[in-house]
This record gives sequence, structure tokens and C-alpha cells, in this order.
Amino acid sequence: MILDMGPLLRGEVNRMDFEYTLTPIPMNRIEFCDNAHVSGYITDEGGYMHLLARTRLEFVAQCDRCLEETRGEFVLEFERTVAAEGTLTDEKIEDNVDEFVIIEKGKLDIDEQLTEALLLDFPKKILCSEDCPGLCFKCGKNLKYGKCNCTTKEVDPRLAILATLLEDNGEE
Repeated sequence: MILDMGPLLRGEVNRMDFEYTLTPIPMNRIEFCDNAHVSGYITDEGGYMHLLARTRLEFVAQCDRCLEETRGEFVLEFERTVAAEGTLTDEKIEDNVDEFVIIEKGKLDIDEQLTEALLLDFPKKILCSEDCPGLCFKCGKNLKYGKCNCTTKEVDPRLAILATLLEDNGEE
């Protein structure tokens, strides 16, 4: 969405509210239920402009532990300082690229930075619940529905020879 910053720049208002939807970039293994809902405001406090946006995005994905389908909602708080074109040096912008959004020709477009923030901050690991036990590493049973009959005791193959010595001592 492109916002007309004219009223804020001319001092006619001290706050501009906005609300719109943003189409998210497709991601592997994740299906978005709908477009992202973006709402927020820009304030001008004596020449210092501040942007605060909140993005809500519903998704469906596989749990990374048990592989069951899970639904979730991702919420991103997006905060930046707003600067008019030409007020910052290129060096200052490059050094603090994640802190500023720039007004160009009286317009402000936050979609590119907001989309980038969604991609970077989206959870890398998706779980159906924090305590999901996952799958048995031997038989593949979903441990959420109960234990399997697999043995959990694993002997380090490097120490297997010592186990045979213990068995021999037990027979005598």
C-alpha cells in the first residue's frame, strides 16, 4: 500500500492510521489461509515521525516433530523511523537499513520492508504444541498417541565390546 504523506508532512495532522491486506510471498511447506492483515499508524511528534504496524497472518503447515497438520497465527510488530527523502545520507541509510522507511515524492510504501520482515521473522520451526513428543526414531509411530514397543536403550557401538565383558562376568 502506498500512503500519501502530504497531510503529515504539511502539519495538518499528527497521526495517520492505516489498515489493509498484504499478499504474502509463498513459502515452502506453509499454506497461508488468507492475506496478511496489516494495521497501524504513523505519528509526527515535532518532526520525528514514527511508524508502527501490526501484521496478522494465519497459516497451515506440518508440525516439524510429528508431521501432523497444524494451524497457527503469526503476529509481527513492525516498527520504523520515517524519514523524508534527502534528510539522511546514503551511508546512514545503509548502516541502519532496518530502522528507517523513506518517504519518496510525498509517498510512503512499506510493503517491501514489511514482506521482508515477515519472511525473516516467520518461525523456522513449526510445532503443533510446545511439548509435542514427535515420532519414534525407530518405528515412526506418533508418540502423541502413546508409546511404542521399541527399546529406547541404545548402546554406543564403540562400547559394545565392554557389554560383552560384563555379560561374561555375570555367567561365572
